[in-house]
This record gives sequence, C-alpha cells and structure tokens, in this order.
Amino acid sequence: MAKEGDLQVWWIPQVPGEPFYVSVMDLAQAVLISDALSDYDAFQFENRIKPDYCNAGGLETFEDGEWVDWHSDDGDSFDDYCGSLSDADRERGGDAR
Repeated sequence: MAKEGDLQVWWIPQVPGEPFYVSVMDLAQAVLISDALSDYDAFQFENRIKPDYCNAGGLETFEDGEWVDWHSDDGDSFDDYCGSLSDADRERGGDAR
C-alpha cells in the first residue's frame, strides 16, 4: 500500500500501450531506472530486436491519497530535471543537483 511521499517510475515501452510501474526509493534511483529503461529500448531498436518504438515515461509521487506527477521544489518536471543533469550527475543517479 502506498504512503505519502512514495515514488514510482512509470514506463510505456510502446505508445499507446499500457504503462508499468516500478517503485523507487528516491530521486536518484528514479533517474537510474528511467535511464536503464530508455537505454534498453534504444538497444533493442539499434540491434533490430524491434523495428521501431515510441516510448514514454515519468515519475509519480503519492500525495493526498493518489499518484500525481512529480515536480521538484522549483517546479521542474521529471523530464526537465533529468535534462538538466550532467553526465557525471546521471552516473550518480542525479543526486548532485
């Protein structure tokens, strides 16, 4: 059962498919999981395991009894947050910001 502040990554490997969810402990783990899922989809495409793909993903937090899109204290979306990370930050899971 989810509790206030819990986090989960959602991922759709082929839009318009259904998402699946991965519970994560913190923002750093969310970055690592999202990067791994993205890299896996790209690997499958580049190695002709699947002919094409259109994926989507994000991060949700549990607030007031429901899952909602995560935003930083500055109002950044998870995509914006990930896009602002340097390569070194990404390797550490995004915890250096």
